[in-house]
This record gives sequence, C-alpha cells and structure tokens, in this order.
Amino acid sequence: MHNRSLIDLSKYRIAKSAEMLVAAHRDYNDHDYASANNRAYYCIFHAMRAVLALDVEDYKKHSAVIARFTLNYLKTDILPRDYGKLISNASLIRNRSDYEDFYVCPVEDTRRLLEGASDFHSAVKNYLDTRYKEVKK
Repeated sequence: MHNRSLIDLSKYRIAKSAEMLVAAHRDYNDHDYASANNRAYYCIFHAMRAVLALDVEDYKKHSAVIARFTLNYLKTDILPRDYGKLISNASLIRNRSDYEDFYVCPVEDTRRLLEGASDFHSAVKNYLDTRYKEVKK
C-alpha cells in the first residue's frame, strides 16, 4: 500500500477513536455506564489500529491487535508501558459490561477508564502526528 494511503487509513482510524471518546463521555454523562465502557474501549482499540496501519498490520481478532501493539509499541517503550494495564483493563471491563449478565461496573472504574482512554488517545495522536511526517519522507 502507498504511504499516502497508509496515512489516510491511520487518520481515519484515529478520527474513529476520537468519535468513540466523545460518545464515551456523552454516555457517561447520561449515566449509561455500560455504553461508556464500550465506547472507551473502542477509543483505545481504534487508536491502536491507527498506529498499526502505518506498519501495514491489521488483525481480525482484538487480542491480536492488542498483542501486536503491546509488542511493537509498549515493550519497546515507544509509548509508555503503563498503557498495557489500561488496555487490559479496558478489554476486561468492555467484555464484562457487554456480555456478563448482571455485571455492573463501579462508576469510579468507568470514570478512570474514560480518563485513561482520553490520555491514551492524546498520546497516540501526538505520536501519529510525528510518524506522519516521517512516513511522508
């Protein structure tokens, strides 16, 4: 794939991440915490896919996206390793909120997840802005 196409795909995915973050905050403010958890997770997920797009990598399974992102970007300290805990926690909360009967995530956990998703999105966006300049060269 041509570099311009990779950048466009990455920008599309980071914009999708931003949309999910806005939706997560809206749902949180509407006291729809299960949906806020889902949207916060997808903010993180689409941000990871935006980074992987520049490496010409994509996966059908969420676990594969998380594993490759962790290997390429967290374990190499390109992005802070602490995001690994956020990603794991977001995945767990999203799965429980979406699929477990009677699961109620504590509101404080949802609030922390939204803060983490917002921080992660900003860090990835800043990283991508740098990468776009490098990829164009």
